[in-house]
Amino acid sequence: MELVYRSTRSTEKTVTASQAILKGLADDGGLFVPEQLPKLDVDMETLKSMTYQETAYVVMKQFLTDFTEEELKHCIKSAYDEKFDTEEIAPLAKVGDTYHLELFHGATIAFKDMALSILPHLLTTAAKKNHVKNEIVILTATSGDTGKAALAGFADVPGTKIIVFYPKGGVSKVQELQMVTQKGDNTSVVAIHGNFDNAQSGVKEIFEDKELAEELAACGYQFSSANSINIGRLVPQVVYYVYAYAKLLENGEISEGEEINVTVPTGNFGNILAAYYAKQMGVPIAKLICASNENKVLFDFFQTGRYDRNREFVLTSSPSMDILISSNLERLIYTIAGQDAQKNAELMQALKEKGAYEITAEMQEGLKDFAGGYATEAQTKEMIRETYQKTGYVMDTHTAVAAYVCREYKKKNKDAKKALVASTASPYKFAHSVMTAIDEAYSKKDEFELIDELHKISGMEIPAAIEEIRNAPIRHTRECDADQMKKTVKEILGVEV
Repeated sequence: MELVYRSTRSTEKTVTASQAILKGLADDGGLFVPEQLPKLDVDMETLKSMTYQETAYVVMKQFLTDFTEEELKHCIKSAYDEKFDTEEIAPLAKVGDTYHLELFHGATIAFKDMALSILPHLLTTAAKKNHVKNEIVILTATSGDTGKAALAGFADVPGTKIIVFYPKGGVSKVQELQMVTQKGDNTSVVAIHGNFDNAQSGVKEIFEDKELAEELAACGYQFSSANSINIGRLVPQVVYYVYAYAKLLENGEISEGEEINVTVPTGNFGNILAAYYAKQMGVPIAKLICASNENKVLFDFFQTGRYDRNREFVLTSSPSMDILISSNLERLIYTIAGQDAQKNAELMQALKEKGAYEITAEMQEGLKDFAGGYATEAQTKEMIRETYQKTGYVMDTHTAVAAYVCREYKKKNKDAKKALVASTASPYKFAHSVMTAIDEAYSKKDEFELIDELHKISGMEIPAAIEEIRNAPIRHTRECDADQMKKTVKEILGVEV
């Protein structure tokens, strides 16, 4: 049976999965959601002996129903290969009494690789299916990790160009180097003078600009997105929660049907939404614990039912979570509003105009699967140091936020369920923050000295992604003001400004 997709902001039109992936964002500015969430059609007993690639097919075929078996298996095989430094793709590490789902074994050492390794294959397959003749321009805003993972995925992919915007001074040194040294004739990287929310809003405005779309179409271009607003990003993320549960079962860490809690460090809300989708598909997840850093707009939302971005934007040591407008939350809002597109559109309009909205008491009932928590900068540091001292395990700053929130949730609620933490980036990506958390004496060393020190104390191999940027030439130096993003895109594409 074909699963169709709708916009979260209107009821009129449905599209196929491949059309939703191609468009990225709906014409009305809404996000594409499946008309209903499918159920797993394979039991856990069967899933527990499957490879990551086999699990990916079981999950993704339920969502991407207009892809043939051959097409989908080809995309999966092309994505989850030797680009990952472990055959398991997403291994589990037991750290104290929690399980870390390590999502950073791909080419750019962050969880974005899990979806962005497959998105170019899904997108080019979707373009063929829909007889697209235009060149596809991937337009993406990044708070640090999406940018590099998207650039690596799309570099030199025929029929595509990619333009990435990131906040100048708002990403780690390694994240910036990974982007500005990116090879590929079809890649462009632009630092904007502003924060991630400015970059994300600018990209959305460009997508919603009908005049610009027509202008570009006349020049043989059309836009798509590699941000998690694209359903082709979200669906592959559901896979690793299904896989993790099946592997806990296979390893004898849980019994069949036993519920677990899942804690996810959260910025744009895509990663935790994927866990929610996994739960809806039938994975026995009890609580979805949303972990925030000091930009705790989501924590406050789960506490009060009011989403309010009118607050100070804090630059933290976990920059991928330095976000005040969590785009993917819209998909959850639409769901808890009973798939009422008009109600959702009103709330999103209020967010755009006033910077805040409030959900009804009835909608709040729909959030009972979720819990929220946050970690301050001091608590994040303490979690890294304490975990290293007790277990020898070194984690990055984002994972530390989740680990801290997970621990506090257990204590506060006396909840003894097994806990899974989404470990979203390699500590090598944030070596300065990680090493100074372990010992302040490291603060005098530069980034690459710290990387070598981290190797010594952790015994973890230095990833290829780090080695290749040590002496790589800078290729991208373009900068612009946040209100000049459209003009910059036209310049890059050689369209008259």
